[in-house]
Amino acid sequence: MKSAEKLVDARDGIAVAAEPLAPVSTEGRTRAAVVKLLLEEGPITAPDIGERLSLTAAGVRRHLDALLESGEAQAINAPAWAHRGRGRPPKMFQLTATGRGKLVHAYDDLAGAAMRQLREIGGEEAIKQFARKRVEAIVGGVEPLHEPGQMEAKAEEIAGAFTSKGFAASIREVGSGVQICQHHCPVSHVAEEFPELCEAELEAFREILGTHVQRLATIANGNCACTTNIPLTIKTGTNRTEEGLA
Repeated sequence: MKSAEKLVDARDGIAVAAEPLAPVSTEGRTRAAVVKLLLEEGPITAPDIGERLSLTAAGVRRHLDALLESGEAQAINAPAWAHRGRGRPPKMFQLTATGRGKLVHAYDDLAGAAMRQLREIGGEEAIKQFARKRVEAIVGGVEPLHEPGQMEAKAEEIAGAFTSKGFAASIREVGSGVQICQHHCPVSHVAEEFPELCEAELEAFREILGTHVQRLATIANGNCACTTNIPLTIKTGTNRTEEGLA
């Protein structure tokens, strides 16, 4: 195994002092907690992991080293918007496709077979209708946006609806907009074959928010999260910008 210093070093905000190994049962629970945090909030820095889980720097390093070595996690440079101050951008960590593949995806094979049978019986329109019904079941309690200036709050409401269904969704501010980030997708393996599931989600976002939204990445395509960009400002006919709806 590579040395810890080569995988996660002091320049990433982690000390390299040795720490005794914890008992196996505790080690396993802590590793699962780290994986869960990488899933729900990744990319995330090592110091943030330590703070969130009350782990020492050496403890965080040990778990990240193991996940990096097994290919379940990867390190990336922090994006420009997340980097403050001088010096080298900090490393951030997230799950890889291998890491996600080890999580439980219940009934993937059965669901895929059922979708293929549905397409054989009812054609592509049946798949699209099923996809629309599925997303309606997720966001059915979210009312369309009516009040200008409440775009971000409505995006937060959408994220909450998806989180309640196992998508580990959150929002973050980026430039002049916000992004809905779904860090987990219970149907990602099925969506690889049936992109209509993703397309129906995007259309639901547009209908609720009343504005154009753009899907930047999907887990089904191998990205670390399903990311949808939502502008908070739009240009009006008088070249002014207004928040919310035109």
